[in-house]
Amino acid sequence: MTAVSPPSRRASAFFFRKPRLRLTILLSAPLLWLGLAYLGALAALFVTAFWSTDVFTGQVVTNWSFDNFVTLFSDSVYRTITLRTVGIAALVTVVDAVIAFPMAFAMAKLASPRAQRILVIAVMTPLWASYLVKAYAWRTMLSGNGAINWLLDPFGLSGPGYGVAATVITLSYLWLPYMILPIYAGLERLPDSLVDASGDLGAKSFRTFRSVILPLTFPAIVAGSIFTFSLSLGDYIAVKIVGGTSQMLGNVVYDNIGAANNLPFAATVATVPVVIMLVYLAVVRRTGALDNL
Repeated sequence: MTAVSPPSRRASAFFFRKPRLRLTILLSAPLLWLGLAYLGALAALFVTAFWSTDVFTGQVVTNWSFDNFVTLFSDSVYRTITLRTVGIAALVTVVDAVIAFPMAFAMAKLASPRAQRILVIAVMTPLWASYLVKAYAWRTMLSGNGAINWLLDPFGLSGPGYGVAATVITLSYLWLPYMILPIYAGLERLPDSLVDASGDLGAKSFRTFRSVILPLTFPAIVAGSIFTFSLSLGDYIAVKIVGGTSQMLGNVVYDNIGAANNLPFAATVATVPVVIMLVYLAVVRRTGALDNL
């Protein structure tokens, strides 16, 4: 008599013959969670942006209109805050790229394998500390009697105090590891033979950097910029701590959720960073940066 295979074995053989079905079942749970928790929340955000709030009761009115968007784009205050937010995010990205590249190059090309591991841990260590601890540490250093003014006072100079400059400094410090690590990974994949060949052909250091190193690691730089730009674009805590009277889009969202109790307008403002990042991702996709994430 022919032995009958147990159900578990028959099911295993069935799924072995159908790898696509097996993959679909394995990914169904995480994709369902992604669709409900993330994409569902974004859909709710976009829908709420077209609603309004009753000025007398404070209740959300589910009548569809573009009034919130008209207010957002017609009011010069919100336009200024939007431009300031984008400018700060872009400046933080540039500052981090300028600082991160030589650090990543030293880690990838100059340090020994043992030192590389130590330096990678050192770069990642600040990420284990609390965001608020680091932000308030910069508030202390940037204060009138802080460490920065103490260091600059003998030269007759003073620190930037609280404001946009302090916000850029703080955010640049907070997100610097997110720029260093992608660039380090990109430089580590860069063959040393290409750099050596450039030198053998008579290229000076700057020419080698401009013609060989920078083009090949540019996707890694752009990959790091996705983190620094997006994180700065949506931040509102650092500017609360060190920004003085300055505001960013995140602060407008926070204020309209709390004190103003205007959830639809908060949702409208929150769509601006989302749309900016979608456009940014569509642009940088052509550079191959997404392959470096």
